[in-house]
Amino acid sequence: MSQLNRRVLLVEDDCDLTEVVTLHLQSEGYEVVATHDGRAGLDAYASGNWSAILLDWMLPGLSGLDVLREIREQNRQIPVLMLTARGEEADKVLGLELGCDDYMTKPFSLRELTARLNALQRRVELAREIAQGSSEDKVLDFGSLEIDHTKRKVVAQGETVKLTLKEYDLLYTLASHPGRTYSRSQLLNAVWDQDSDVYEHTVNSHVNRLRGKIEENPNRPRFILTAWGIGYRFTDDY
Repeated sequence: MSQLNRRVLLVEDDCDLTEVVTLHLQSEGYEVVATHDGRAGLDAYASGNWSAILLDWMLPGLSGLDVLREIREQNRQIPVLMLTARGEEADKVLGLELGCDDYMTKPFSLRELTARLNALQRRVELAREIAQGSSEDKVLDFGSLEIDHTKRKVVAQGETVKLTLKEYDLLYTLASHPGRTYSRSQLLNAVWDQDSDVYEHTVNSHVNRLRGKIEENPNRPRFILTAWGIGYRFTDDY
């Protein structure tokens, strides 16, 4: 990986932790720029080209969640990994629902942090390689719904639909195998790299948001169907 796509923004108000994380990631080949409050983090985000963001939940001024919301309004693709002392289930679900890609509870292992950051980097690079590759067999056409995997572009009822990184990955996972039923834990493992029951609610939330964006009538979905007592499947009747 080049230096450019290993440039990480760290937004963390604990100066000691900032120093430790920065030194460790630098030793792993990352370039790290650190800020210590939410507003400074947003300013740094806007002025730089980042491969990933490490974002603390509890920050002076704007909270980490506020920062995450603003970033996601501008950029749905950049990986965001939240670092926080808040370990409750509801907090984890909220962070994931707002668009963070991964979640680590303090105290955490620096080796695990690096492993998770590397995994996020690999996903982004794989998506970029796919987008630059051949378009053969990369377009899924379901009539009023079209998914161009080369461009990671979705068109529903003739209109381009804006999806977050996870919303797109969830849709493509389901649509790639029409008729196949996935449990929530299987979707968590495939899309979020998580297999814990703690996060299963976030699958439901993402499905509901997807239906709101791609279905003509989200209350009577045509494409993403519920497999009662199991999970979800993409229709094979089109």
